[in-house]
Amino acid sequence: MKTANEIANIVSREIEKLDWSLQPLGLYEPIAYVLSMGGKRLRPMLTLMACNLYTEQIEPAIAPALGIEVFHNFTLLHDDIMDRANIRRGKPTVHKKWNDNTAILSGDVMQIASYQLIAKTPQEHLKAILDVFSSTAREICEGQQYDVDFEQRNEVNADDYLEMIRLKTAVLLGCALKTGAIIGGADEHDATNLYNFGIHIGLAFQLKDDLLDVYGKEETFGKKIGGDILCNKKTYLLIHALELAKGQDKLDIQSFLKKNYPDPQEKITLVTAMYNKLKVKKICEDKMMFYYNKAIANLDNIRVDSSKKQSLRNLAEKLLYRND
Repeated sequence: MKTANEIANIVSREIEKLDWSLQPLGLYEPIAYVLSMGGKRLRPMLTLMACNLYTEQIEPAIAPALGIEVFHNFTLLHDDIMDRANIRRGKPTVHKKWNDNTAILSGDVMQIASYQLIAKTPQEHLKAILDVFSSTAREICEGQQYDVDFEQRNEVNADDYLEMIRLKTAVLLGCALKTGAIIGGADEHDATNLYNFGIHIGLAFQLKDDLLDVYGKEETFGKKIGGDILCNKKTYLLIHALELAKGQDKLDIQSFLKKNYPDPQEKITLVTAMYNKLKVKKICEDKMMFYYNKAIANLDNIRVDSSKKQSLRNLAEKLLYRND
């Protein structure tokens, strides 16, 4: 059984082996750039860790794991264009360093490359893996569209938001785990529980991301703090603030959302102060813990020795208490 650090080293080594030194340079250089940024590389790690629960022979899962990571980074290229985000992992985003057209086209190639890597799945598991991956890819697009739609909607409730982040973020974590489990030889019971473990960790992960966007530190978070506030993004925090605010507080929040602030920091400070007053940080933290506990219940249901599951348990805890 490999440790999480050993798995992480395998993932980093295999990503470095991917060859993007192709022509035209303007198409492939941005791909090499974004993959060189690092990041948590959580999804390929989960794929290999899930596979390793059932077999020491994790090599057949490496190419699909890389495919999932390339696909994830493709979605980031396009998301950053749509969100007009200028910083990713502490560096300029692809559309900022190059331009929108480059980010779109390089992202398209990454999506194709991800399927080419997934296609290297052992033949006996190929259809099952393609089915779960393709379904997940479609769901991620659905989640992104909901996110876009929410920008135009005055009313978005917490359940709507949680479904959006399930689709946009959590399903790919579930897909990564189920992919590794299937290749490793897990039965349907375990593969499903690992998928649901990923879903619940993914929900907790995104709620933590919402919190870090307001309460994190830029040097560790890798993005500008308060970006969601400046974009009037309907996060779990804002949704609950709008539901809880009464009287003048409600009017103030609505004013914050409509007013154009010459100094962006002023808006961030005012909205954060309102979040503190309404105690929505605690509401978000409680929901994170709810999903974390559901994830651990899924993990407990997996029918392998508990010592083998400890790395996944540790990773889930690390994600819950992360600062980046």
